[in-house]
Amino acid sequence: MRKLIYGMNLTLDGYISAPGDDIGWSVPSDELFQFWSDQLQATDLSLYGRKLWQTMSSYWPTGDQQPNATPAVIEFARRWRDMSKVVFSSTIDKVDWNTRLVTGDAVAEITRLKAEDGGPMDIGGATLAGAAMRAGLIDEYVLATAPVLVGGGTPFFTALDNWVNLNLVETRTFPGGVILTKYETRR
Repeated sequence: MRKLIYGMNLTLDGYISAPGDDIGWSVPSDELFQFWSDQLQATDLSLYGRKLWQTMSSYWPTGDQQPNATPAVIEFARRWRDMSKVVFSSTIDKVDWNTRLVTGDAVAEITRLKAEDGGPMDIGGATLAGAAMRAGLIDEYVLATAPVLVGGGTPFFTALDNWVNLNLVETRTFPGGVILTKYETRR
């Protein structure tokens, strides 16, 4: 059975984007960027909701070809482009770059994917991750909390039907005051 990991950068008040989908507050240090790149390298399959997919696919397919691309950006872009991805959406009809589109029941498909043999999967996108949280499918949460308050926007956590008890498994400090916390779901 695969592990499902939900991890993103978020504000201290719990948002992954500020109003208007503004993520300008979320400029990772080189060290934090490398952490996320290493996480990507260790991931067998990435699951995306439509909005995050559109954000990622608007830059990373050619991120390594940008004139100001650092070696870390080049490495991340290649990893992202080459890895297997699944996008869950009923409003788009085409995906590229090693990606499969699922238009049906996301929870049923994530449950099926978790039951397969293979390495870890990550999930991104607040709506998609929220559905997986409510279904009890998330095994690990990775929060890179930035010292900024934005007062609203897209929350990292959505409303839940039941409590989710967690065990803290790691904390780490990054430049700029970003605190990484990693939790496993207590089952």
